[in-house]
Amino acid sequence: MSSSALLQNIRTHQQVFLDQLDTHPFSPLAVEKILAYGVPVGATIEHHSQLPRCMDRLQQLLQEEEQQERVLGAGTVVLADTLTKSSGRFTRSWHAPTGGLWLAMAWPDTLVPECTRLLPFAIGMACCRTVRQYGLDARLKWVNDVLVNGKKLAGILCSTMQSPRGDQYHLIGIGINGNNQTFPADLQRTATSLRSELAQTVDLVELTGCLLVELRWALGLLYYDEEQALQAGASCEQGRQSLLLHAWQDLSDTVGQRVEYGFDIQQQPLYQALVREIDPCGGLVMELEDGGTVTEYSGEIVYR
Repeated sequence: MSSSALLQNIRTHQQVFLDQLDTHPFSPLAVEKILAYGVPVGATIEHHSQLPRCMDRLQQLLQEEEQQERVLGAGTVVLADTLTKSSGRFTRSWHAPTGGLWLAMAWPDTLVPECTRLLPFAIGMACCRTVRQYGLDARLKWVNDVLVNGKKLAGILCSTMQSPRGDQYHLIGIGINGNNQTFPADLQRTATSLRSELAQTVDLVELTGCLLVELRWALGLLYYDEEQALQAGASCEQGRQSLLLHAWQDLSDTVGQRVEYGFDIQQQPLYQALVREIDPCGGLVMELEDGGTVTEYSGEIVYR
């Protein structure tokens, strides 16, 4: 299939999933606002059969646009069938062969800091909701690992970069294991895919269309949340519970888990604890073995 035909098919599937989007319990006016805020998602899509990294291509596009005295459009997506040098947190390798969904999206840094810190939660929610469209009980592990039956099916990398002109962008990398079933030895016990869980292949074009619609909803909800917070003059530090975080918690199984925590958990685990709650700012509230509590806003966990 040519890239133009592929992109047209993605657009068709986007419309199908948009018509089926679960917007409960929001009012029609709120839904209209949320979707309007998220409308730039996927407005421009660039497709490649192979790339080293989708994020590298996004950075190149940012530079090219600035050289022409233009601005890269919000929601620009780079999509690749396979990646040869993909990586996750701390430059960990990410297995990205043919059969998976691999993309990156550029989003301008226009949110207030309180909402910016929830961006990874929004992206995780979108990916989790996408997987659940296939009838799987996908769950979010703080902050945004998507797990099915305790195994990782999707991963997300959010980074921030400043363009040569000084514009600030969030680069969002997403990998969803679709039809790929073979994993490196160190991932075989911890990774899974849609095909493995469903015992059948999935339509990757359909999967892409669904993901883009869910990203539109999640990012739109984040901006709608910001609007509501500013109007109320309340913040998470004052105990305000965001709509986005509430929706995220409905999909997460982290509270109640005994975990091991570390900034880089693979290289330097720091301590074990019991997760008691997620605070209004997205912090992980944990009870230590000595009975004390600690709240972490960055880092990562593994379930024990």
